[in-house]
Amino acid sequence: MGSRRPSSLKQRETAARFVRNSQSKSQKSSFSLRRAFGCAYDGLLYAAKTQRNMKIHFVVMVLVICLGLCLQIDSASWFAIVLSCATVIGAECINTAIESVVDLVSPDYHELAKRAKDCAAAAVLVCAIGAVVVGLMVFIPACMRFM
Repeated sequence: MGSRRPSSLKQRETAARFVRNSQSKSQKSSFSLRRAFGCAYDGLLYAAKTQRNMKIHFVVMVLVICLGLCLQIDSASWFAIVLSCATVIGAECINTAIESVVDLVSPDYHELAKRAKDCAAAAVLVCAIGAVVVGLMVFIPACMRFM
């Protein structure tokens, strides 16, 4: 679950300056809701473009939605499926963010950086396993109706 590292010291310094500047009060108060949603969209797009596992999660999500439509699952099942998908996608976004910050502050190998990345990846794994369990609980009975 790797992420891209800034390739030069200049890029790291620019990124660090951006982080510091984004924390100023004047920018926080003038940051519109529309801009906030734009940033969130940019983050989701970045994760989808750069993270192999995010691409896998999106493909599986589309397949699960198609299966749910074919099997005509009920509202409660849709709720469980949507919540599971959102949890996995959200966890993968958080994982990507953590990996990016770790790469920024620790461009060289460090055991604590490894632990942070491993724990973030483990969080995604736990969410994905939970989503698989939900999927089995929803789709096995739905499939049984057609046998």
